[in-house]
Amino acid sequence: MQTEIITNREVDAVQIPSGDPFTLPAGTAVIITQTLGGSYTVATQSGLARISSEDADALGIDPNEKATTGGDSLPSDASQEDQVWHQLKQVFDPEIPVDIVNLGLVYDCSIDEAEGKTAANIKMTLTAPGCGMGPVIAADAQARVMTVDGIDEANVDLVWDPPWNQDMISEEGRMKLGMV
Repeated sequence: MQTEIITNREVDAVQIPSGDPFTLPAGTAVIITQTLGGSYTVATQSGLARISSEDADALGIDPNEKATTGGDSLPSDASQEDQVWHQLKQVFDPEIPVDIVNLGLVYDCSIDEAEGKTAANIKMTLTAPGCGMGPVIAADAQARVMTVDGIDEANVDLVWDPPWNQDMISEEGRMKLGMV
């Protein structure tokens, strides 16, 4: 059984699935439903919300204790492209406990060098075109990729062709979702 937590201060949040920012007042009862990808998905009386790990203290969680990333570490000699893919596997839809790579949302990732700068170019989609969380998920992907040494730019383009479907979920993703 999940434990109810009372927010100990006002905290910025993002409404799920609309993607609208709002403020949860101090004293709000929440239940943490997911702690993947460096953020917290919480259930409130008015629905689901996403809270950044930077605001973990509002949930009574030590801010130095990071939310679960769900990924394994890479060898120190991993290629830059492997490092980018690894960072993309740390991004989660706040409603689904599977990373965006294993959900089949990342269609392409390339590393390009021009004018002395290295850019990671990512093409990804969403499970539904009207998903309000799309910009939030894309921003998470961009922020994660920017943590890779030597990456100067991270461009994340949301694309709709081909349309996403459940057949695009990897075997690992299917196992996590109980689909096998």
